[in-house]
Amino acid sequence: MPPPLDADTGTPDMHGTPAPTGPVRNGSLGRRLVLATLVFGLIFTGMAAAVRTWQAWRAHLASMTAELTLIDQVFQRTLSKAIWEMDRDALRTQLDSAAQVASVGRIELRIQQMGRTPEVMEAHRDGQAVSPMTPQITRELTYEPYPGGREVVGELHLVGDERVLRERLQADVLGIVLTQLVQSLLLAGVIMWLFNSLVTVHVRVIARHLEELTPATLGRALRLNRRPRGGDELALLEVGVNDLQHKLSTYLERQKQDERDLAAHRDRLAELVDEQTAELRAANRRLEELSRVDPLTGLANRRHFDEIKDVEFRRAQRLGQPLSVLMCDVDFFKRYNDAYGHAQGDRCLQQVAEALRDNFARAGEIVARMGGEEFAVLLPSMNIQFARTAAERLRRRMAMLAVPHRDSPVAPVLTLSIGLAEYDPATMDQFDQLLHQADQALYRAKSQGRDRISE
Repeated sequence: MPPPLDADTGTPDMHGTPAPTGPVRNGSLGRRLVLATLVFGLIFTGMAAAVRTWQAWRAHLASMTAELTLIDQVFQRTLSKAIWEMDRDALRTQLDSAAQVASVGRIELRIQQMGRTPEVMEAHRDGQAVSPMTPQITRELTYEPYPGGREVVGELHLVGDERVLRERLQADVLGIVLTQLVQSLLLAGVIMWLFNSLVTVHVRVIARHLEELTPATLGRALRLNRRPRGGDELALLEVGVNDLQHKLSTYLERQKQDERDLAAHRDRLAELVDEQTAELRAANRRLEELSRVDPLTGLANRRHFDEIKDVEFRRAQRLGQPLSVLMCDVDFFKRYNDAYGHAQGDRCLQQVAEALRDNFARAGEIVARMGGEEFAVLLPSMNIQFARTAAERLRRRMAMLAVPHRDSPVAPVLTLSIGLAEYDPATMDQFDQLLHQADQALYRAKSQGRDRISE
């Protein structure tokens, strides 16, 4: 059976197992759209309600002002006459009557008296407090007792009732908010119905088609049960899914052919890898050997000597066996180089190395070039007496070689200075202490005239 498609990349899964899919959240695009519409509707409702409330407040202010003006016109003449006639009972009756009008919160009458402080009479509704938000009208009262004889008799001050104004405004605000909310709910319902019938149903069909899609069903085209829309988004998606299925089918066929070609070369590639691996291992072994050998003399180099020294030192500690070290230095080698040249100097070092190799050939004995004209010999299981005997043998071997050295103040031939040291369990717990003691012995041999052995 062909491998299933990878859910993330849309390509076949080469392992033949269904690709993991991410978590599917329960949620409808239609519901999200309705929620967004409702949120927008609430915001719009708040803004619209604020604007319409402000307009209603202005309208009610204008209406109450007109009502107060009408009351002023109605009571102005009768109040003026009652003041002129000094009819207190009529004044109180008229003030109380005007105060009972719904729009009036408070009425104040100031009566002008010749040479006296104006008298103030007022009437107001229960619980009414003066508010700067309500409209107010102040009117001068005049009376004409005879033609042409107009007299100012007082001043009328009308204040609107804030409670009436707020009650009217609350009724309007409630109507405004309810109207906007109903409009928002209706709009959200219509949008959800349209989105569900035009989009959601077909998106679910596409989702089911993709969920059931396998390499075996790539030839089954997606068909949406809807009237042609002239290339809208769903039509483009339908075409895109079918085109993708065709490309995947072509890709799978090409992949199968590539797999057959790959299988044909796999065995040959494995053989080549085995051959190259064997060659690489051999080369690594040679490289490992070269990394531990001094290229000029063929002796062990300082790195190899450092690896072996600690192993032999621990063995001597563990088994209680002797361990000796020789430090050898070619006497006046710089003068030899200056007299005979560096090429002959290299040949001289090779002859010294050959003498060392021949003299210390027992199993376990390590001869290493430490650098320049300095050499070290590690002698496991050998005490200092036997080490000295071996060192004397080395000196005799160098004398037999008789390598000419005309600039040496010690002898006409090449000579060695040798320092000896033996492992002492009581004073040494590291190999470097033993090596340092051998270096000190070599220094003494040089300071005592060279061409000798020192302990």
